[in-house]
Parts: sequence; structure tokens; C-alpha cells
Amino acid sequence: MQVISTEQPKTPQPPTFTSFADERLYRQQRLAAALRLFSRYGFDEGIAGHITARDPEHPEHFWVNPFGMHFGLIRVSDLILVNHLGEVIAGDRPVNQAAFAIHSQVHAARPDVVAAAHAHSVYGKSWSSLGRLLDPLTQDACAFYQDHSLFNDYTGVVLELEEGKRIAQTLDNNKAIILKNHGLLTVGHSVDEAAWWFVAMERSCQAQLMAEAAGKPSPIQPEYASLAHSQVGSHYLGWFSFQPLYEMIVRQEPDLLE
Repeated sequence: MQVISTEQPKTPQPPTFTSFADERLYRQQRLAAALRLFSRYGFDEGIAGHITARDPEHPEHFWVNPFGMHFGLIRVSDLILVNHLGEVIAGDRPVNQAAFAIHSQVHAARPDVVAAAHAHSVYGKSWSSLGRLLDPLTQDACAFYQDHSLFNDYTGVVLELEEGKRIAQTLDNNKAIILKNHGLLTVGHSVDEAAWWFVAMERSCQAQLMAEAAGKPSPIQPEYASLAHSQVGSHYLGWFSFQPLYEMIVRQEPDLLE
């Protein structure tokens, strides 16, 4: 007689590690995959854009894509490690100084942040020119409800640490920040989370731009927007939402793991 189990399958959980080497490789693989996905989604813009992942053994150091290399070509072996002074200590390519100026200060101000993502995506930078926070127009946008900031002071390419520090201060404890006339930056407790929030925020910018172009959209009421935020905006949901994308890009472009 066949016995049918009534126990429901459990959803995947973020892995735990017994060595720094294993955790480092996990973060590097996710970082390379996120960069490939950013290329797939058209978030690349010449030499602009960067995603960082804090090193698990040396938390003041972070892994990042090399300056001037296309997102769509990056493999694990191409990633570079940068220290708190902006020096490349692993890898043989240069670091984007804007990446260091922004990400070093975000990582320093937020010990909880494992990864940060920034790119000059079309809808993100278009929305940023309006100098406004996103409204809770959709369930997906509620992931950012009262959980993102506006840096309302564009002064040119961010090359100075003080400018990066002001961005980090404005980000505060939120998961994302809109950089006026510049673009989006998202953070997370994992590379997976930071990358997914960037994808989700870019799409939320697109949705609001389209809705406002078509008419006068009706936002979700505050109490329900707060409820939806608790349902779709958690660290776990950010991590979990990235897993199908990771599986897809690794299967289609396995060389990224090299």
C-alpha cells in the first residue's frame, strides 16, 4: 500500500557555513551571478555600476566587479577584493573609485549589510530625476514602503569619501536609497537580497512612471501598505526571491562560476 505523506515541503533557507572559505565562495558566486543578471536586464551603462559583497573573514574588505569589465562577462575569478583604504589586495584589475567612495562608507556605517548594489538602470535614473520617494502603488512596491530614502543633493560623480558618508547617513537603516539625478542603491543581509531589491525597485520605478503617465494612480492605504511591507519586504523574502534567478542564470551561463 502506498503511503502518502501529509507533511508539506519546507521552503529553502539561507545556508550556514563552517568555514570562511565556503562562505566566501558562496558570496562570490552570488555576486558574479547578480552581475550577469544585471547585464541580462540591461542595467549596465558603460563603465558605471557596481555590486559589493563583504568578505566574511575580513569584514572591512569587500569583493566587487573590476572597473571597466562588462557585467555580462564577469566570472568568480574576475572579482577583486578591496580593503578599507581602496587598495586592490586580490585580483589584477582596478577598482572603480566611485564604487569605493560609496560602498566603503555604506559597509562601514551598516555592519548588518553584507552586500550593496548600484547601477544606472533606465527607470531608476528616470525616477530619480523627480526627486521623490516611491509611492505604495502595488504590492511589490510595498517592499520599500517607509523603507527607502532620498538623497536629494546631486553634486557630480561620487569620488570623495565624505560624499559617500553622506549617502550612507541618508540611507540610515533602510534597504534602499534613491540618489537624485543618479539612480538607485539597494542593500541586503546577503548578495541575493541586495540584488533582488534592486531588480524589484527598478521595476517599481517603471510601474509608477507608467501609471502616472496613464493617469492618476491610487496608492494603497497606509495600514495595508505597512502590512504588505511585512509580508513582502523581509530579509528572507529578498533572499528567497533571488533563488529562481540564480538557478536560471547558472544553468544558462555556467561559466560565471569559474
